[in-house]
This record gives sequence, structure tokens and C-alpha cells, in this order.
Amino acid sequence: MSHRSVAREAELPTTASTYYFSSLDALLTATLTQCMDEDSQRLRDLIAAPDGSASDKIQGLARLMADVLSHRGHLLAEFELCLLASRRAELRGPTNRWTETLRDFARLFTDSPLRVELFANAYDGMLLRGLLRDEPPGPADFEALLRELLPPPD
Repeated sequence: MSHRSVAREAELPTTASTYYFSSLDALLTATLTQCMDEDSQRLRDLIAAPDGSASDKIQGLARLMADVLSHRGHLLAEFELCLLASRRAELRGPTNRWTETLRDFARLFTDSPLRVELFANAYDGMLLRGLLRDEPPGPADFEALLRELLPPPD
């Protein structure tokens, strides 16, 4: 990958990518971070939605998961950022923000720290496994798993 190939793919002059990004690593990090921040915002919007029962929130998240999975490149970028962050601590900010967003969603359903962590870890695992399937899971599949992980509050 080069600045030239990135610019060609984006249908921009080569100078555009070199003007905004000092290196390909900086460009890659910014791109991956943007993907993760976009999904984090979508989940925060679901959390903040004033209407809707616990069941509605689960259904909304199941639909969001299926949508995220349907955009493979975007999801792969997020997992790439996680892998980079495992090697480079300075990149952990976006991944930590994402994990905290998942925890916030789980806290709508439980005050159990163990269940919150279980959900935060299982969420990414469900999407990663979905990437590996020939027939990706749909909203109903995700909803069944989510209801098991986050039973509605009493």
C-alpha cells in the first residue's frame, strides 16, 4: 500500500493523502478509528433513545449487529484496529471507548459486573464468528443470543 494507491482508490490526487497524513500508518490508524467511532456512536444513540422497552433495545441491537456484519470491510477495519491496539498501547483509546460503550449498553439490563463483562466480550466474539460463517447470522439469530446474555431487568 502506498499514498499513491490510496489516493487512486479514493479518486483523489496523491497530494491529498500526503497533505493530511504524514504516513500511511497515520492514515490507517485514522481510518480504523473512524470506523470504530461510527459504530460506537450508533450504539450510544440506541442507549440514549428515550422510547423503547428493554425488548426494543435488544431488537435494535440485533438489527444493528446484522447491519454491521453486512458491511464486512467496515467491521474488518474495527478488528484490525483491535489487533493493532494489542501491539501498540497508544491505539487503545478507541478500542477502550468501544468496550465502555458495550458495558453501558449492558448496564441497561444488569448491575452485575460479571454479566456486563460477559456481554462486552461476547458481543465482539459474535460478530467475529459471524464473519467466519458462509451464511451470516441475521437479526433473529443475534436477538436470541442477546436475550440469553442480557435477560430483561426484573
